[in-house]
Amino acid sequence: MIENFEKPITTNEDAKKLLTITKIGDGRGEESELEEGKILGVEYSEDPASEPMKTPYSKHPLQYSWTFWFDTPSAKYKQTAWGSNIRPVHTVSSVEDFWSVYNNVYRPSKLVVGADFHCFKNKIEPKWEDPVCANGGKWTVCFARGKSDVCWLYTLLAMIGEQFDCGDEICGAVVNVRARQEKIAIWTKNAANEAAQLRIGRQWKEFLEYNDTIGFIFHEDAMKERVAKNRYTV
Repeated sequence: MIENFEKPITTNEDAKKLLTITKIGDGRGEESELEEGKILGVEYSEDPASEPMKTPYSKHPLQYSWTFWFDTPSAKYKQTAWGSNIRPVHTVSSVEDFWSVYNNVYRPSKLVVGADFHCFKNKIEPKWEDPVCANGGKWTVCFARGKSDVCWLYTLLAMIGEQFDCGDEICGAVVNVRARQEKIAIWTKNAANEAAQLRIGRQWKEFLEYNDTIGFIFHEDAMKERVAKNRYTV
């Protein structure tokens, strides 16, 4: 869990609170500005002789480790198998690790057209053929070009912060950057579990404050049909 943020991310104020508490600039995870030489979490008295010994900064572990992946758009037009160009970027296991990566990668609005950026539970590859994903599907939300940045962050925070009631069903998320739109999708592992998928879809819309209808597609259908039909909608 993300420390100090137990309720669902449902408003901009929630996101600001989480950013204030956990955002990492120099590896210390500050909540407020510290005086030079001070350590976060250690109380200091007026008498230097009574001050406690300084302890090393401890990271805040996530329930799962998550791996970021990037699909090189320039290689998609070559005669290569789908998914062969996806490369792992970095794996994060703590709140601090997450912010260190997030703060040093481009937001969706800054990625080149054709790029796909993934964040999946460690050891799950963002491919239909992955054993964990094979029987799954995905929910998708769409945005105008350059308008998905905040919702991409909210999606990542909800996943790594274990805000979904059926979080065990979630494999990861991907943002697809295209010429006219950006799409964010959450992949799940058991598409036939309708109750779990509907719960994930409804909660995701609440977290994003997204009002349009969204659909769920089975990976099995997507592999067979160029334009697969939604099996569930919320």
